[in-house]
Amino acid sequence: MPSNTGHLLGGMTFAVGGVAAGYWSGFYQPDLVTAGLLVAVAIMAALFPDVDTDSHGQRLYYSMLVAADLLLIIFGQYRWAALLGLFAMFPAVGQHRGWTHTWWAMLVTPLPMLIVPSIFFGLPLRPLTPFYVAAVIGYFSHLALDRKF
Repeated sequence: MPSNTGHLLGGMTFAVGGVAAGYWSGFYQPDLVTAGLLVAVAIMAALFPDVDTDSHGQRLYYSMLVAADLLLIIFGQYRWAALLGLFAMFPAVGQHRGWTHTWWAMLVTPLPMLIVPSIFFGLPLRPLTPFYVAAVIGYFSHLALDRKF
């Protein structure tokens, strides 16, 4: 099993490769800021399956979530901050290498990134889809490195 650093680097590699492939193929060409956000989402998703254990990856994951939540609060985005806080608690439900290490969790866990903004804020699905795909790619990198595929 790779270390948290291995999962972080794996998620980054898969994400940069995915963004580069989309850009060079002409399929999806995000601006630099969006590309950076997509890589960050993929890295977070790559760390997600192991955040239920005391580790460096867990501390990094939750430090990033706290920073994001604080920014949302500072900018008055309280509903987004509340939703982020709610979803941040999900890894605590279950045992290590339980539901978080399954192929279906790779597809289902990032779904709130599509569904919640669409239902609660009326945002269209299309601009949110790349972030869902980035999360799935990052999550897949974790499972692939753990040899779950």
